[in-house]
Amino acid sequence: MRIKQLIAAVLLAAMTMGAAQAAPEIIYKKRSLYRNITVSDDGEKICMQFASRRYYTSYQSCQFKEYPDELVFDYARMSFVGLLVKPRPERILVVGLGGGSIPAAFDTLFPEAQIDVVEIDPAVVDVAGRFFGFEAGGNVDITVKDARVFVKQAGIFGQKYDYIVLDAFNGDYIPAHLMTKEWLEECRKILSDDGVLVANTFSVSQLYHNESVTYEAAFGWMLNVKQNSGNRIILTGNIEPVSRDELLAAAETMDASRFEALGFTPQWLAESSTDEVDWNRDARVLTDQYAPVNILQGRE
Repeated sequence: MRIKQLIAAVLLAAMTMGAAQAAPEIIYKKRSLYRNITVSDDGEKICMQFASRRYYTSYQSCQFKEYPDELVFDYARMSFVGLLVKPRPERILVVGLGGGSIPAAFDTLFPEAQIDVVEIDPAVVDVAGRFFGFEAGGNVDITVKDARVFVKQAGIFGQKYDYIVLDAFNGDYIPAHLMTKEWLEECRKILSDDGVLVANTFSVSQLYHNESVTYEAAFGWMLNVKQNSGNRIILTGNIEPVSRDELLAAAETMDASRFEALGFTPQWLAESSTDEVDWNRDARVLTDQYAPVNILQGRE
């Protein structure tokens, strides 16, 4: 009996310690037009969280306090996989700001490149500056606007980008109008002839198959990049389809030391990719007339 009590006490102590360690301090809260924004500090890092519904919260961006340049999340690191096929982009577009870690990393790697960031929520821009040290200036511009409108206007004025990152979340999922074939075709229009696009989305979801075939329909091909997290990166663009072996070969030619401060290597990026087609190609393509995100949310 005493042994059982001792085991129970040890388990309780471990659980209590884990709970204490997992309780970061909330240092900021704001209800914007689009979501609830929370900023927390766990001693090691500062994190921004989004919630568009009271019971669902997602970590959108985190920054290490001691090593602010190092990317915290796998998906953020994997967003640079396009450099394996487009190693020197001169014009970069990032859709979705968060804490600004992705555009800041691009600025570190390519200080001469023009980096445009589009973010719909002015409250996110404010939080990125106040708590994560990210601000526009020099070669970095931030536009507060719906990304669909920004990209449409960019296409009208003939703007071109070598590298596009799609990282727009509303707290639950990607907004429906930023998931459709029409939207992706608009993005493709503003890509340079050999430009690449990477998109951050979920590795497991009810829309996994639909998303995949939609990217194939818009670009003709896509490649998955995954790690053991809830996200995947889709790699595609105005280039010929690339394989995992080609990415591995490209990684061997790159200077890995350039990426050390960011927390990854080109080899790791290539090894995270897969040639496996694990989606149903008979799934329905997402269009502006078919908004499954809204349908799925209505079922919950």
